[in-house]
Amino acid sequence: MGRSQETFNKKEVKHRKEQKRKEKEKKRLARKENEKKSSLDDMIAYVDENGMITSTPPDPAKKKEVKLEDIEISTPDRNSLPASDPIRKGVVSFFNQSKGYGFIKDSETKESIFFHVNNLLGDVNEGDRVSFEIEMGKKGPAAVNVKLMK
Repeated sequence: MGRSQETFNKKEVKHRKEQKRKEKEKKRLARKENEKKSSLDDMIAYVDENGMITSTPPDPAKKKEVKLEDIEISTPDRNSLPASDPIRKGVVSFFNQSKGYGFIKDSETKESIFFHVNNLLGDVNEGDRVSFEIEMGKKGPAAVNVKLMK
């Protein structure tokens, strides 16, 4: 009799294909089993009293009673907010007289606010205490009506 026409390489390729087919079948069966095991309880998420998502149901003992009148949906009116003084106070932290601009460190909020010489009502230098108002400029808040405090 003659030798088989299948070479070693052909046998190897056939063996690999068969192995892949078996692995694929095992994975498919495992997925099918997991689908049966997972239930609605595995998919439910709860929100605790602090608003955090958890997998455990909330404790009924920690439940708080909320009155319908206490719930506010909208933002508060501007009229109900306390009126703040539009005139602020601060110290000139930087001033470049040749370029015509500077910065004021607000004494209340400690933020640095830009000002231009066109918005000065008198001469100021670095370190001077000034009063000013804030308006929105092209690139953010800017100080206007800047005057030296006595």
